[in-house]
Amino acid sequence: MAYIRDIMNKHVVTISKEKSALEAAKLLLEKDISFLVVTEGQNPIGILSEADYVKKVVSLDKRASEVTVSEIMSPKFRWVEPTTTIEDAVQKMLNNKIRRLVVLEGEKLAGVITQTDLAAHLRSKLLIEGTVKSIKTD
Repeated sequence: MAYIRDIMNKHVVTISKEKSALEAAKLLLEKDISFLVVTEGQNPIGILSEADYVKKVVSLDKRASEVTVSEIMSPKFRWVEPTTTIEDAVQKMLNNKIRRLVVLEGEKLAGVITQTDLAAHLRSKLLIEGTVKSIKTD
């Protein structure tokens, strides 16, 4: 059985809630990612996605340099533990219609898992199973 710890991304890009929306946008661009984990001290307190940025800054014609990350982040985020099974994480994502989960170990940020991570895992698993099946039938 596979667990989230086996496929999660441990290199999480974070941003402090006090930073500006402009700084967040620059970080998203620089790292070529679609979301940031928002922190207060060392603790994750929200998610800031590209969609949040568009809905809460761009569409309202706000100056990104004058808006803080805490004003535009999504404070409610779903999370799992590293020991959560991949199947349970997928179910949680489907049930909540979300594309990413924060991985917490206790209250500490341990990683993130996205739909892309899950799709890559599934692809690898299917390729391996297909190869094993092919070898057995040859």
